[in-house]
Amino acid sequence: MNNSFLDLIKERRSIRSYRPEQIADDELRAVLEAGTYAPTGHGRQDPWIVAVQNPAMRERLSRMNASFMNPAPDGDPYYGAPTIVLVFCSQPEQCPTGFADGSLVLGTMMLAAQAAGLGSCWINREREMFATPEGRKIMAELGLPEGLMGVGALALGYAAAPPKPNKPRKDNYYRVIK
Repeated sequence: MNNSFLDLIKERRSIRSYRPEQIADDELRAVLEAGTYAPTGHGRQDPWIVAVQNPAMRERLSRMNASFMNPAPDGDPYYGAPTIVLVFCSQPEQCPTGFADGSLVLGTMMLAAQAAGLGSCWINREREMFATPEGRKIMAELGLPEGLMGVGALALGYAAAPPKPNKPRKDNYYRVIK
């Protein structure tokens, strides 16, 4: 296996502090395109990816996400990242692998962000956010079809500080049975 790919995986960290400047369009396109090449069940390509850079929409999403945290934070659950990348999928009745597929899209985009020199952090609570009437309204504003559900999001931007070193891997993390 290519050692640079393993290094990329090992060096990727969740970034929780971002510089305020917006990422370059070509960097964003590279991350989004990588997400479209994530494996999906039966090749359905069920997930939907939406990058939000509009400050008003970004703030709206931040407030909504924070409302599902207990206790609600004083700060931004997207850590000040200038771009939020949302991932949606069909309901399980329409696509049983949709949520797993969307998760693979998010993971693939995190690796692409690392390769592009960007920081990223997986953000939860999109499933709850977009199950609400306000969430469904936002989905319509984003031009998404009805019947989707939120999978997760990425905070995406330039890291404000170097990431912390990785934690040692736990003992017995994997096993090989022959």
